[in-house]
Amino acid sequence: MAAAESTPLLGAVIVAAGSSRRMGFDKVLATLAGEPLIRHALRAFEQCHAVREIVVVCARERETDIRSALADVGRISKFVSGGETRQHSVLHGLEALGGGIDFVAVHDAARPLVTPELIERCFGAAIQHGAAAAAEPVTDTLQRADETRRCAEVVDREKLWRMQTPQVFRVDELRRAMNGARAAGVSVTDETSALRRMGGRVFLVENAEWNFKVTYPRDVPVAEFILRSRAAASLT
Repeated sequence: MAAAESTPLLGAVIVAAGSSRRMGFDKVLATLAGEPLIRHALRAFEQCHAVREIVVVCARERETDIRSALADVGRISKFVSGGETRQHSVLHGLEALGGGIDFVAVHDAARPLVTPELIERCFGAAIQHGAAAAAEPVTDTLQRADETRRCAEVVDREKLWRMQTPQVFRVDELRRAMNGARAAGVSVTDETSALRRMGGRVFLVENAEWNFKVTYPRDVPVAEFILRSRAAASLT
């Protein structure tokens, strides 16, 4: 009788190296429901049984504060410094992953509403399809504007999706894609773009739960309300 295939190992790269320019203060360390914002994102990965190790990518000047905020997270293997751009920061995180990791989940530290269930769903879809990312269908009316900011045409939203994280890939394939984009001088805003540039395909995991990226000060009280509502619901 043939031996059963072993379950692939999942690592996580949490990207916390942004400048928080639009926020006006360091958003990943902002207090959210009594804890630093980044702690909520890390808790989901810590509670996800599939995740074997976590690498946190942060700005060198904030590393001490971020280490302190995450002092009780047991699965963090390394803190590494970010690069000039997001794609450089992700590459630094990928290079820091330990051996034996088959898949990697890349996640924005500024998305504190991610859940262990969403991570598991994305991982399962990546095992099946090779790569997967959380996303939600676009429901707003979209207009393309001209150079004077006047509406020029309606954009068909039927096949448009708003990308989220986590985005899960085979580690070796993502490394090749990210290094290829860097070598070609191509800037990518997320990891799916790098993989698609190399001919890869990414399955979209529809996520109907809140998972927005905290970008403006107005986002903090909304995220806090959602977190507190989830906590209250878990007690009923």
